[in-house]
Amino acid sequence: MHVVVMGAGVIGTTAAWYLLQNGHQVTVIDRQHASAQETSFANGGQISTCHATPWANAGTPKQILKWLGREEAPLLVRMRFDPQLFGWGLRFLANCSDERARINMEKALRVAIYSRDCLRALRTELSLHYDHSERGILHVCRDDGEMAAVARATKQMRELGLSRRTVTPEECYEIEPALRQSTAPIVGGSYTPDDESGDARKFTESLTEHCIAKGAHFLFNTRIERLIHDQGRVTAVQTDQGNITADAFLVCLGSYSPFLVKPLGINLPIYPCKGYSISVDTTGYDGAPQTALIDDSVKMVYSRLGNQLRVAGTAELDGYNLRMSRRRNQLIVDKALELFPNCGNPETITHWSGLRPVTPDSAPILGGTKYGNLFLNTGHGTLGWTMSCGSAKAIADVISNRAPDIPLRGLGIERFKRALL
Repeated sequence: MHVVVMGAGVIGTTAAWYLLQNGHQVTVIDRQHASAQETSFANGGQISTCHATPWANAGTPKQILKWLGREEAPLLVRMRFDPQLFGWGLRFLANCSDERARINMEKALRVAIYSRDCLRALRTELSLHYDHSERGILHVCRDDGEMAAVARATKQMRELGLSRRTVTPEECYEIEPALRQSTAPIVGGSYTPDDESGDARKFTESLTEHCIAKGAHFLFNTRIERLIHDQGRVTAVQTDQGNITADAFLVCLGSYSPFLVKPLGINLPIYPCKGYSISVDTTGYDGAPQTALIDDSVKMVYSRLGNQLRVAGTAELDGYNLRMSRRRNQLIVDKALELFPNCGNPETITHWSGLRPVTPDSAPILGGTKYGNLFLNTGHGTLGWTMSCGSAKAIADVISNRAPDIPLRGLGIERFKRALL
């Protein structure tokens, strides 16, 4: 078959690779000049199965209320008239219970663990290099309340098959000696030894080259305008460069996926969540971590990518606005230097922001639609890099009429047909 993949970020490019592996002809369309120029460009850089805890849980509404109106809050909701946010928010609140959180954690973790295995196999097969590290991920806690929450999540994830354990403050320092210079309190944490880190942009660029060598066509600088359909099937993608016909079509457009499929009567409950990152040159400094870390108290992650330290975090619900808040940028810098005061030269810091496509249940949308040849691989939220390879292999198998290696129950668009779920 000829399959058109819409989107050339890490989600679309990995899908293109596995479709090629299944013997299909593949065309990838993207409005940017190259792969990985939007959400995949400068993200947190972590393959973090341990971060598969759903945003929606029993304690989230109270926390959001506490943060309202605070520019420095880890999760900031910019209040305005926004029907898309209102509808998404109602579904999100419906998932804020212990029962739903456990169900949603299992879904996300199922994809994340499978994806980590797929990434390892792909890296070995293609000898990919993208500043990756296999030192695990250390989750640090700054107070006892947070430590208790991490301990609960660790226990639940162990029950669901993830190798993760709680650690003492001294064990945190042994795993990452750079923490000994921290001016922030460390009361303990958890450690997931099989998790990884790496540069998603470099990975995607390298995989793009392999896809092209295998026969894929990448149409960059091409804007998708709409899907043309007839009698229950999509017949073509209309772009500003002309129509492109194919046998099957795969949507991998992240936060912009809802706009493309809404005219077809498909409503995707995906909302863009803006995240910020900084990159710090570590050359000549000895205080940058070697192990990837998560500091959930401030919703930030740290990844060593070669001679750079990538620090990413905060969550901002502000529609499709990519404008960066100076105060929130400074928050990331301040918290990074608090945890690692000698990590790099502050004058070299570069800033970036991107939109993460978040679903109300924190699980991606994978599978078919009411159109027989239109498929979805979107809504991965903050775990797009983590889930990319597994989601891609699974959806490539679905398109190829094969049974995926993992069950996709609870991951299709049909789960949102129930009111507010």
